[in-house]
Amino acid sequence: MLSPIEAVVRKHLRFNFVVGLLDGGAFGLGMGFGSFTAIIPLFVHHLTDSALLIGLVPAIHNMGWQLPQLLTAGWISRVRRYKPVTLALTIHERLPFLGLSIIALAVPGTSKATILALTFLMLVWQGFGAGLAANPWTNLVSKVIPQEMHGTFFGAQSAAFNGLAGVSALAAGLILKNLDSPRGFSVCFALTFLFMALSFLFLALTREPDSPARVAERSNAFLSQSLQILRRDANFRTFLGVRVLSQFAGMGFAFYVIYAVTRFGVSDATAAALVAFLMIGQVVLSPLMGRLGDLWSHRGIMSVGAVGAALSAMLAWRATSPTWFYAVFLLEAVAIVAIWTIPLALSVSFAGDHSERPLYVGLSNTIPAPAAILAPAIGGWIADAAGYDTMFILSALAGLAMALALWFVVKDPSPREFAARSTSGAEPVEVPTE
Repeated sequence: MLSPIEAVVRKHLRFNFVVGLLDGGAFGLGMGFGSFTAIIPLFVHHLTDSALLIGLVPAIHNMGWQLPQLLTAGWISRVRRYKPVTLALTIHERLPFLGLSIIALAVPGTSKATILALTFLMLVWQGFGAGLAANPWTNLVSKVIPQEMHGTFFGAQSAAFNGLAGVSALAAGLILKNLDSPRGFSVCFALTFLFMALSFLFLALTREPDSPARVAERSNAFLSQSLQILRRDANFRTFLGVRVLSQFAGMGFAFYVIYAVTRFGVSDATAAALVAFLMIGQVVLSPLMGRLGDLWSHRGIMSVGAVGAALSAMLAWRATSPTWFYAVFLLEAVAIVAIWTIPLALSVSFAGDHSERPLYVGLSNTIPAPAAILAPAIGGWIADAAGYDTMFILSALAGLAMALALWFVVKDPSPREFAARSTSGAEPVEVPTE
């Protein structure tokens, strides 16, 4: 028999599924114009040749997205509704793109050092804004979408995100081709902000039931509870180690576009087309891999993606023409889905339907956060010191190590284990009217 919360969730499932896809699609449409793997690195590349600084672009975003999640977990675990918190915090991951648009316009009359400093200030603001919103957003989705559909939803939303991001990446290429730098970049960043504002409106439509009132806890209780989880759940600890390793398996991703530009002389428009191909690959792969994860094993799908990460780095290392990079980006698409989309469902499954879910989500993303900034930064340092080839080889070795750990060490979370810990949630709930 369904609990009151589950009954409300089932009632509004179709609506929430649709607005979730629209939210992801609009967000992706914006991100294609302001991609952390192509457009922003290209903008920075116009200001500096330092591979280290270019590598910091995705590194700052990744670390900012991951690091704050555990710090907000204790507070998030006590709220009755996740949507108001998500809406308040997600503003800070959207506004910085408007700032980037203004900064790009200021390039002609401003020193490159000042522009770089302001650009990275916006990236830090955006990254940490995303990280503050990530935990309540993940818990919101996990609450309004039944657990047996988590992989399917995250995969479908990722497909909507990447499909429209691919379209906007192609449009960004045309903008950069037809408008002189930095005006072209300014227009791209402004369009990113515009579509992110549209995404915000769709997110606000989500229908979320109230959770049962929770007893207030000490503000630092989340720390002791997190330590308890780490002590008792050895399988989850191993999974966290794999997530750390995954950052090094993907440390070459930030450099594929720049490598193609510097070695083979591809244009900004061609670079944008490669990114569009990457996004389209994720459109096809995200729902497929998400559904296979629900039906088979999210852990198994992650191991497939780890192999994709290793192969993409090896192909980039051995590439003899720009054409090779279509295969490189296709394999990168497999890896990105495995490293970023699949763990959204897998992390939640370790906790099941349990009050500790925000803590599991926070731990899953905060623990790997230092590696998220170190890996691309180390990759950039290696590329500057020893060349891109060495960096790609080390990235491939990390991908292989990740695949072996997932296949032979990490176990699928046991439904019986977390079912025994779950709560019934039988208290009365209120249905939102918006």
